[in-house]
Amino acid sequence: MSNLNGNRKKITADLIIANARQLVTCKPELPFREGVIENGWVAITGEKIAAAGSKEEVTAAVNFEPESQIDATGKVVVPGFVDSHTHLVFGGSRVEEYSLSLTADDPLAFEEKGIRRGIMATVDTTRSESIDSLYNSARSRLMNMLKHGTTTVESKSGYGLSLESEKKLLKVNCLLQENTPADIVSTFLGAHGWPADIPKDKYIDILLNEMIPWVAERDMAKYCDVWCDEGKYSLEESRKILLAAKDYGLEPKIHTDAYSYIGGSDFAAELGMVSADHLNYTPRKTMQKLAESNTVGVLLPALDFAVRHPVPFDYRAMKDKGMNVALATNLCPGCWTESLQFVMVLACRLYGMSPDEALMAATLGGAKALGLDSDRGSLETGKLADIQVWDVPTFEHVIYRFSTNMVDQVIKRGEVIIESGCLARNITQ
Repeated sequence: MSNLNGNRKKITADLIIANARQLVTCKPELPFREGVIENGWVAITGEKIAAAGSKEEVTAAVNFEPESQIDATGKVVVPGFVDSHTHLVFGGSRVEEYSLSLTADDPLAFEEKGIRRGIMATVDTTRSESIDSLYNSARSRLMNMLKHGTTTVESKSGYGLSLESEKKLLKVNCLLQENTPADIVSTFLGAHGWPADIPKDKYIDILLNEMIPWVAERDMAKYCDVWCDEGKYSLEESRKILLAAKDYGLEPKIHTDAYSYIGGSDFAAELGMVSADHLNYTPRKTMQKLAESNTVGVLLPALDFAVRHPVPFDYRAMKDKGMNVALATNLCPGCWTESLQFVMVLACRLYGMSPDEALMAATLGGAKALGLDSDRGSLETGKLADIQVWDVPTFEHVIYRFSTNMVDQVIKRGEVIIESGCLARNITQ
């Protein structure tokens, strides 16, 4: 650690996390187990980590007052989760559809009960709600995510499918960034579908000539996403949309290979996209391309669970090919989970991930999938102090005690926002 040089003046820490039974750093350059430190300490100055390591290393690097100390004796300290694929802002729910789908799959069963299904049902509900209503429901979900250890959230639009309604969703993202402790990464997903009353080619013209320019000119999103799949947007349509967005300065992402393979993942590798998401039908030759292009595969086990997906993604093949992967919730009306802990449970039990692989994918992997790994996703000097304290003796308990929220405390940008599993006094619901 460079700040252990005896010729340098010690930094004054604002907050110390002391005596952790395990400090799990998730450092990318180390084998995972070498980054797990017994009796680990973290020093925080302002928004950033000033030192992380053993007690001797940290106390040699910083000065601190005893009252600024969090005692993590018997607990586990890990990076904040980075949820790199969510549809956080939407109206209503689809609980009736989900409940009936547990025992019926015949479309007539839904029609007889007057239950609308799928994205367009949510589009209609979302369009009818005010910004205030959408903000309040999204904020409630976001606060639950914070309580479960998620400190950075990607939030996609895509339940508006008109310029005015997509504006509304992106404005809610801005409000969430301004008024909550979480960091929100906004993604424009106007190509999530298309309105029933507009032909797809006409809607693509609206995307290219109205929606994308409006989003880019007002800096309302960092990324532009498209659903490239059979029955959704073709490869050529997806290419046209994402290249136009790129020309406007929006970085491309892609939903692809969820229910078919039509080349979207190859395009992601060709363009060097930051991520390609879903990947249930991705062939191994394309996994190799994704690995070589450093495109992160964002995996969504909770979505597969919610829809009883017939083709689970092949994590072991992705690992064998050297791909970087992230785990994300895909929080949406059809997959309503606010907990990356639950996602880790599914990834380990159903997809053959080890607990350390799942934790890396939910922290550093998520940060990479948003292009943010230079400042979060691991516990290292100079990175943001986005940190969870779990009230368990070892990190493996997060996938073992799978009906319990492990989080005791959450620190976001150096500020304690969750205490004893509840919102801190200075944080309003």
